[in-house]
Amino acid sequence: MTLGVPAGEGGYTDAPTAPLPSGTGEDTPEQPPAQIRPPRRLRRRLRRILVVMLALALVVVLAFIALLLITPSVSNAPDLAQGFDQAHHAVYPGPPVPVRFAESLVATEDHRFYSEPGVDPYAIARVIGGRVTGQPDQGGATLYQQLAKMLYTPGRSGVTVEVEQIMLGIKLYLSYPRAEILRMYADVAYFGHGYYGLAAASCGYFGVTPAGLSWPQAALLAGLVQAPSTDSPVAHYAVARAREAHVLGRLAATGKLTQAQASRAYGQPLHLVGGPGTGCAR
Repeated sequence: MTLGVPAGEGGYTDAPTAPLPSGTGEDTPEQPPAQIRPPRRLRRRLRRILVVMLALALVVVLAFIALLLITPSVSNAPDLAQGFDQAHHAVYPGPPVPVRFAESLVATEDHRFYSEPGVDPYAIARVIGGRVTGQPDQGGATLYQQLAKMLYTPGRSGVTVEVEQIMLGIKLYLSYPRAEILRMYADVAYFGHGYYGLAAASCGYFGVTPAGLSWPQAALLAGLVQAPSTDSPVAHYAVARAREAHVLGRLAATGKLTQAQASRAYGQPLHLVGGPGTGCAR
């Protein structure tokens, strides 16, 4: 039955009540907004960019695999190290690398040595960025790459040689434990003043075996490997001490020493001697 509404004074009308306007009633549910889709042209562009990026990634992977395949094997690295030392009248293999020298070398030359896969992508990116912008080369070669340079590419330079050293560094990482890498490195590194290998340098400069090196002595030797002639404590004592201070600072920065310990180490005497004829057994 339809309720009427008054019509004048004496009656009712049977006209139904008009419905409320759509969207104005309290019980009318709100319609969810339509999903906004990107224009078709933008979607096509995004797909093209994705395809290009995937193609570039595939090219990089294939190039990396090809370079690994054409790079020589590093299975003969210990033999090369032995031949190198024999040619320079150095003992091979030398004594185990002591902790103080290992930490000093890693801190100043390759602080990611214990976590990187033979190559440091951050350092490589820094070097590339520096060359693009014309900034000085800050160095980016890992200890693996430096060892590869000493054993496989001595005296050679250039971009292709650097790429080869990177590949060889990765192969060295895959082939040898880190302790052996450090030992081969210490055995073939040149420390200036005619000293090849850590044992000869430790005995020649300080009259002690590598196991007897103090922190300042270990830091000075680790600082020599980049420029053994320029930083020689025999010919350029002040320069060598500055390099030693840098290495001790790196040891503090990497948490191997506190700043107070590094300062005390720098204040200790080095006890330089006149050469290996001091009773030191290599």
